[in-house]
Amino acid sequence: MSPYELYVTQTRRNFLTSSASGLGLAALGGMLTGDGVLSPKTAMAGVPLAATNPLAIKPPHFAPKAKSCIFLFQAGAPSHLDLFDPKPKLNELDGKPLPKEMLEKVRFAFIKKETAVLLGSGRTWSKHGECGMDFSDFLPHLSTCADDILMVRSMHSEQFNHHPGQLLLSCGRATFGLPTMGSWLTYGLGTESQNLPGYVVLTSGRGSSGGASLWSSGFLPSHYAGVLFRNKGEPVLNLSNPDGLPPELQRRGLDVLRTLNEDRLSEMHDPEIASRIASYELAFRMQSAAPELIDLGGETASTLGAYGVERAQHPQATGRGNVDNAHLSFARNCLLARRMVERGVRFVNIIYEAWDQHSNLDADLRYNSWVVDQPIAALLKDLKQRGLLESTLVVWGAEFGRTPLGENRPSRDPNTGRDHHPYSFTLWMAGGGIKGGQVYGESDEIGWGVAKDPVHVNDFHATLLNLFGLDHLKLTHRNQGRDFRLTDVAGKVIDRWIA
Repeated sequence: MSPYELYVTQTRRNFLTSSASGLGLAALGGMLTGDGVLSPKTAMAGVPLAATNPLAIKPPHFAPKAKSCIFLFQAGAPSHLDLFDPKPKLNELDGKPLPKEMLEKVRFAFIKKETAVLLGSGRTWSKHGECGMDFSDFLPHLSTCADDILMVRSMHSEQFNHHPGQLLLSCGRATFGLPTMGSWLTYGLGTESQNLPGYVVLTSGRGSSGGASLWSSGFLPSHYAGVLFRNKGEPVLNLSNPDGLPPELQRRGLDVLRTLNEDRLSEMHDPEIASRIASYELAFRMQSAAPELIDLGGETASTLGAYGVERAQHPQATGRGNVDNAHLSFARNCLLARRMVERGVRFVNIIYEAWDQHSNLDADLRYNSWVVDQPIAALLKDLKQRGLLESTLVVWGAEFGRTPLGENRPSRDPNTGRDHHPYSFTLWMAGGGIKGGQVYGESDEIGWGVAKDPVHVNDFHATLLNLFGLDHLKLTHRNQGRDFRLTDVAGKVIDRWIA
């Protein structure tokens, strides 16, 4: 094609893409310009709203029950057998081996099959709430919320190592480069927050095995990725202006940069350019919103006390969870999550990595449970008291559970901890359209496998999206010639979970 023919073709295409949108869109552009959503140049060019504000609210497939999600990701995998799923038979069989045929085709991360024996739990259990839900003595605060909780004791997965398991839980498949749950929700629905990201990540403890892959947008545009907030200093690096740069000069510079990016967007139609525009504008708005968000000075003393934001360290602090005052950062993160939901943030991911107890289970699990028990119970009660729990889905989950066998790795004290176990584990939810006060599914009498109502991780994903008014079969994105979705080629909605 000659340069002249190329010019004519591009000119014709530009004319069609601008004029075919119609005068109605031009009128809408004028209205949105008055509200500051579109710049005059963008409105006159007929660039769609989604290109300038890619996180604008989008309609769900059907009426939703939930508006926001707080995902309490307990990375490392807590022992469900010592927290949520009592097994008297396991205690009876403590110290006994499993039949060899049960172990023939099973893979473990560290257990040596030939000398492995069952490990009972030293916990005491009691029933709570009108529903009579079982909790161990390590969770005295959370147990007071039993009637709001759906306890799922029949989760299962095929991944027995941390990073693959965390990717499966977060992305629907144990594969790099995929969008996470929070990315899919903001992609499908946008966000109500104007001055904060739609998807925020808060961390405590050591840091998860999966790292940033657990809040990546994958092949979706980067504005759908989670934004990591720090526990100290500025919540987001480089958010503040350098000394000597007045706000009005920064605004003028951003306007020039926006104009250049919009020109390039109109030529290339590259969604990453739209992401860049949106990110610059959001960062500008966050300069006032983020400091206000993390300033807890307006919270009452009773609220701060309920979450344990200023509580003293546990007298027996120990193990993986005792890192950089994680008990304070986790409590603060739970309170920040409530404040973010109030401000329209769609998905808040609170990650606490501490639960990989291959040894020293009793002491370490006691401490980790103490770190999270009070703040999570306070979060549930605070949301409920403010009328937010009905529209906020709170999820506690991990990549898998722990074995009923004691770990016997030569380098560890034998039978003082548990190995990775994907064949049966526990996840719980509250609020956001969930029918609380019920236990769904059962593991077998020693907690080895699922005995009733199995739930795969993709079934959980399908149901979570349903609560937000999204059909998991329809929420797709085409990449490399294939329509991808969070549930991959699996997943079914579990109606009995939904109120």
